[in-house]
Amino acid sequence: MRKVIRPLLLTALAACCATAIAAPAEKAPQGRLPGWAVPQSYQIAFKVDPAQQDFSGTATIKVKLNRASDHLWLDGKELKVAKVTVTDAAGKTRTAKYVDVDPKAGVVRVDFGSTMKPQQLTLTFDYTAPLNAQLQGLYKVSAKGRPYAMTQMEPISARYAFPSFDEPGFKTPFDIRLTIPEGETAVANTLQIKEAPAGKGWKTLTFAPTLPLPTYLVAFGVGPWSIASAPDIAPDAYRAKPLPLRGIAAAGEAHRMQHVLSETPSIIHALENYYGFGYPFDKLDVLAAPDFAAGAMENAGLVTFRDWLLLLDKDSPARNVRGSFNVTAHELAHQWTGDTVTLEWWNDIWLNEAFATWMQQKVTMEVHPEYRADLDRVRGAQGAMQSDSLVSARRIRQPITGNGDIMTAFDGITYQKGAGVISMFETYVGPKTFQNGMRAYIRKHKFGNAVASDLVDAIARAADKGVAFKHAFNSFLDQSGVPYVQMKLEQKDGKTILQLSQSRYLPLGSKGDPKRVWGVPVCVRYGTADGSKVDCEMLDKATGSMVLAGASEPTWIMPNANASGYYRFSLDKQELAGLSREVGKLSDTEQLAFADAISAGFAHGDLDAGDVLAALKPLTASKVRAVATAPLAQVEWIYHHEATTDAQRASLAAWAREAYLPQLQGLGYRRKPGESEDAPLLRSSLVRALAFDFKLPEVRAALLEQGEAALKRKPDGRLDLGAADPDLLGDALGVAVQEQGKPAVDALIAELPLTSDAALRNGILGGLSSVEDPTLAGQVRDFALDKRVKVGEMGSLLMGGRDTAAGRNAMWRWFTAHYKQVLGRTGSFAGGYLPRLAAGGGCSTPEVERLHAFFHSRMSDAAGIDRGLAQTSESIQLCGALKAAQDPAAILR
Repeated sequence: MRKVIRPLLLTALAACCATAIAAPAEKAPQGRLPGWAVPQSYQIAFKVDPAQQDFSGTATIKVKLNRASDHLWLDGKELKVAKVTVTDAAGKTRTAKYVDVDPKAGVVRVDFGSTMKPQQLTLTFDYTAPLNAQLQGLYKVSAKGRPYAMTQMEPISARYAFPSFDEPGFKTPFDIRLTIPEGETAVANTLQIKEAPAGKGWKTLTFAPTLPLPTYLVAFGVGPWSIASAPDIAPDAYRAKPLPLRGIAAAGEAHRMQHVLSETPSIIHALENYYGFGYPFDKLDVLAAPDFAAGAMENAGLVTFRDWLLLLDKDSPARNVRGSFNVTAHELAHQWTGDTVTLEWWNDIWLNEAFATWMQQKVTMEVHPEYRADLDRVRGAQGAMQSDSLVSARRIRQPITGNGDIMTAFDGITYQKGAGVISMFETYVGPKTFQNGMRAYIRKHKFGNAVASDLVDAIARAADKGVAFKHAFNSFLDQSGVPYVQMKLEQKDGKTILQLSQSRYLPLGSKGDPKRVWGVPVCVRYGTADGSKVDCEMLDKATGSMVLAGASEPTWIMPNANASGYYRFSLDKQELAGLSREVGKLSDTEQLAFADAISAGFAHGDLDAGDVLAALKPLTASKVRAVATAPLAQVEWIYHHEATTDAQRASLAAWAREAYLPQLQGLGYRRKPGESEDAPLLRSSLVRALAFDFKLPEVRAALLEQGEAALKRKPDGRLDLGAADPDLLGDALGVAVQEQGKPAVDALIAELPLTSDAALRNGILGGLSSVEDPTLAGQVRDFALDKRVKVGEMGSLLMGGRDTAAGRNAMWRWFTAHYKQVLGRTGSFAGGYLPRLAAGGGCSTPEVERLHAFFHSRMSDAAGIDRGLAQTSESIQLCGALKAAQDPAAILR
């Protein structure tokens, strides 16, 4: 039956919530909202039943209107606003109009109906919205068939959950109230202070007001959560009160959080001691999310994680246990850099992420020195250098021109390059001086916002440094690229002189301009009569020199002492040979810097495969995992891209066998009581390389035995996944998939939805991603789009099979045929990732051409596609150029 609506009601609805765009007096903001309307506080109330598809909300925002206006701008996306009212400073209320001006960006205008003078206003919005299906805003997930609703607001997804000024520069207190079904549990940023009935089957929970926060740190979750309590974290010199600590997980899982809860107090105390500033929030909950887009999120007082990082037991993979500590330390470091002091705008996201990465490494070295976070720092920076060598690389402090720039800012440049640059300047001024600068920065900007100059100025003041220091620091923030420092020894007037020059490091085939200058703190280790010595010099011009006092004759040089500098170096072949002879005397970090120099020289066209294999071989004998395995990635590239004959591939496999198989055989294929912390991780690294890259038969046979045992049915009909070593489950299943084919694939696909244990799910996904048969690979990719696979798990099934042109071609055909489904499942904010998902690992011009042809008309489908396309294309082009320049005969030299 057709329902008739009276004209008066239609008029009222139109006045309140128009969806058509009225002729605006000014254009919609493209980027930051105007500063003449500033939020002062929020009261946000939600009615949420995770079993439903929608939720309702009321948002009340106090706003300071700093100029006369008949409207203001804010953010809202996919919100169905039923009513907006504006109350002026005198208490008079009027109905306003909510105009969805830019639905794609989520920018809206609130029209007052007439001009209002500068004053404090109160805006109230009544609305409904869908529970998001793409892990953004307030979204819906399930665990063991039971639904949950939880939030992920960073960077710009609060607008999916409530009307807001969704920018980091707007920090205000939040009052959060949740009306939920009686049988459910809810958690939020702060302590719950009240519970009251709210009608049949409902209750309302009220939470304490927050300290000033940006919208991206607002967090809550609703569902049948289980809660693990832990002892309060004891007061210390910087915090007077005990800190309540809890673990939150899906029903029946919280008991597995005891490990992370036992580690958390040591992290908090280490951070408080460093910053001289107590943890400021009223409690600390860590939540294991049933599905999550990021690794973790630093919401003030309610830190959320992928579940496998927190749900641990004696059988958890060693990488999960270590990853749990590192990620927890990173997120808790954010409680100071990010939550207490927040970036003003997204171009300074490094103030959050680079500092949390750097600080996590310091905390890990203090609490778990055996984890060797000092080596993680070097490897992280070297990984960032790979991206930073692209002409299309972002700057650390990248200008923001749209939402795509915001979404693609969470990358290795921001995190690992940023942390490497911070560590370099910390070394330059001294750790204690740097700490003093950080303490001053936190104290000055607590509960407010900051920009890059605030931080750089604080360090400069602490170090008594002037304009030259600030220029040097900013030269790494405001321009992309890796400094390439060339060094040449000379003897002059009885002195040993090291001549220095710098340019931008560019790989073979790059179209970039090498003429670029940074302020580089260059530190060099060189040989002396009684050992070695380190000298440092600020190289802030294109050329420079250092006198190496006391150098032996002849001497050797390690151009990046302790690998403390974010730069690559070049030596001529004679001096490189001299350094190679001394490599055993270098520190572990310096040996990593040496390995990177060899790989950089190869990619630059200075060394061939024979040079690389000879130079890297001594490192494989190291007792330190990170050093011993450092050559693997480069040798694997040569195997997959340069070797063209069976003899060449056999020679490389023999190199790997000689270097690594004895180590693996000594470790064995299962955990041993009393083995070192690094043993399981080394075992995993060696197994993956030898079984899947070099395909050594004996390694594959050992894994196949475990994989077949894991695929056997238990009496209850389930697979016996515990039969494989926990650290090798995915590898064992991967070999079984490659050898057994369809029966193994079918069994794993059937088992995944029956498995709630996150580590076991990861093992199943790892096994499926190793499939090589083209037909079965298509079956696995189709499964990635199935709802039985979590949104956050999709990528692990789609990134396999990239080592051969045939595998990449099959992936390309699948991706282009299923593009709409992939886009629909990953969401509008996955744009930067899509080109790499489609063509990552490519190594030829035709692969670049088809990638551009496909995305040319799809650039506006999702934020960030343009940058992702530029970087993926350039990576493929450079790989092809390097491959074309090689002489495969050098492998057998």
